[in-house]
Amino acid sequence: MANGYEVAEPVVAEPYDLLIRREGDRKTYRVQVKTCRVREDRGNAVVVYAKKNNGEPYTKKDCDFFIGVLDDDAYMFECRGMGEYWVTSDTINEHWTML
Repeated sequence: MANGYEVAEPVVAEPYDLLIRREGDRKTYRVQVKTCRVREDRGNAVVVYAKKNNGEPYTKKDCDFFIGVLDDDAYMFECRGMGEYWVTSDTINEHWTML
């Protein structure tokens, strides 16, 4: 919200956690929120596991974006239908948008 987004939560079960829209924009986006994990065994890579309860990856039919939460920071990136999203800790700001 501090970055100019309107945020809504669904009142019924949906495959996404939030609906967001930039102030003044008419397009609404579906967002799934996930916890980021740091993989020390992979050179401190940051990973988001992006699978539903049934084990299948989220697709564009489920959500438009992910928000990965890492400690006190949140990063947004596009859903591409993958089960895991990886980025190195030194390039995270190049690939994901910090909120």
